[in-house]
Order: sequence, then C-alpha cells, then structure tokens
Amino acid sequence: MTNAHYENFPVASLFMPAEKRPYIQSIYAFARTADDFADDAGRSDRERLQLLEVWKDLLDRCYREDDADSSETADHPVFVALKETIHRLHIPIEPLQDLLTAFSLDVTKKRFASFEETLYYCKHSANPVGRLVLMIFGYRDEELFLYSDKICTALQLANFWQDIDVDFKKNRVYIPRDDLARFAYGEEDLHKGVVDERFRALMRFEVERTRELFYQGAPLPSLVDKDLRLELKLVWFGGMAILRKIERVGFDVFQRRPVLHAGNKLAVFLRALFRNDLTTYKRKPAWDLT
Repeated sequence: MTNAHYENFPVASLFMPAEKRPYIQSIYAFARTADDFADDAGRSDRERLQLLEVWKDLLDRCYREDDADSSETADHPVFVALKETIHRLHIPIEPLQDLLTAFSLDVTKKRFASFEETLYYCKHSANPVGRLVLMIFGYRDEELFLYSDKICTALQLANFWQDIDVDFKKNRVYIPRDDLARFAYGEEDLHKGVVDERFRALMRFEVERTRELFYQGAPLPSLVDKDLRLELKLVWFGGMAILRKIERVGFDVFQRRPVLHAGNKLAVFLRALFRNDLTTYKRKPAWDLT
C-alpha cells in the first residue's frame, strides 16, 4: 500500500532505519485507507461517513484491548499492524483520532471561510502525521512538535495549491473565501480555469505564505539525530520543490498538475544530502502577508 500511492513526500523510505519502517507503514495504511473512504466517489456522503465511523470503532478497539474486561479485538489487517505500533511505542490515540476528524471534514466541509479555518483542517489532517513520526523515533518534545506542525501544515497547503483543479472537480475549495475576495477571484473563475493577473496574484500570495511556514519549521532536522534527519530534509526540500514547480508553470495548475519527476527527486535528494542549514536556503525578504 505504501509503494502503490504517489505522495509528495517519502513514506518509510530506504533512508529510514529498517526497524522503523513497519511502524511508519502501519500508520500510513491506517490513514491511506480512511482517506480513500472519504474520497470514494462511488458512495454517498452518508456511506462514506459510516465507513469512517467503522474505522474509528476499530481504532477504539485497539486501545480498549488494554482493558482486562474487554473481549473486543480489532482483527482487520491494518489494525493488526497498527495495534503493534501503538503498543510497542506507546502511541496516544489523539493524533490518530485527529486524522479521522480531517477525513470526516473532507466529506462534510467543502469550503473554508478564512485561513484560520484552513489551518484548523491542517491541524487535523497533516500535523498529526509529523508528530507520529517524531514519536516513532522517540521524540516527544513540544518544541519539536511545533516545528513539525509548521512543516506539515506547509506540506498540506502546498498540496492544496497543487491540486486546485483536482479538488474543485470533487466540489472542494481549500482556498479561503477571504483570499478569493481579496483578489476579486470567484468560484465561477475556478470553474472556468481562469488564469489571469488576479489568479496569479492570489497564488503568489498563497505560495509565499506557505513557503514562510516551511522556513518557520526549518530548524527541525538539525534538532534530531541522523537516523531521521535526512528523511525530514527530503520532506522539506520536496515541499519547497512543489512550490517552485507551481511558480514555474506561471501558477497555471489547471493545465498541468505540478508533480516531482525523477530529475526533481534527484535534485531534492542531493540538496537534502549536502545542505544542513535550511533556515537560509534561498530565503528572500519576507512578503507582507497581512
């Protein structure tokens, strides 16, 4: 399952210690399956929410099995693997519950009034992933979690801007309505795929805001041991590369979805291998994002 899906970031790559990969993969399988439930166009919203509720119940069972009075078991293959991760590494339930909250929002919430609402979604959809990875490697420091949140939120936002056309066809708009109004660009323009100065200004604003979040999280790789450092740098440079791709196509994400190809991934790898200080990497004076 891990190998079968394209992601902007490496999932349990060969640069991770072999003993850690199964833990990453079990969490990915849990999240990927739930995400597929939420995106299943062949089912009604009600059916998708029911599937997510079943998934939530199976998750609860993984934790209730610690109760001596509980006779329940979660025997789904994904949860057999996830249960081992949970118990060996003492993973709390909250970040996994947060992921399910985000997938439910994918079904029920199609528009975001403000950037704060978008950040609330990212808090549940992306930030738990980074925190879980840190926990797998034994880190539980709040300062590291906060740096991770910045990177994960930026990754989620980069994915939103990359997939504007894809998401709109699913009746989802992650660009905050406040921002659409600020640049006088409407949903009818999105429907038509209009790429004009209004749209470019809007996208430039979103990309710069996202890049600033990457920089706010940039100290994280230098604060972890080398067994995780390269992976985090790959994620960071990969996200930044997506933003550059969006810029290089003139922000026209309607004609061609910006993705990282083999040459881009090689460049990301080399940067991650040889660059240590991410905080100053190609950093320009911050935009006025007010």
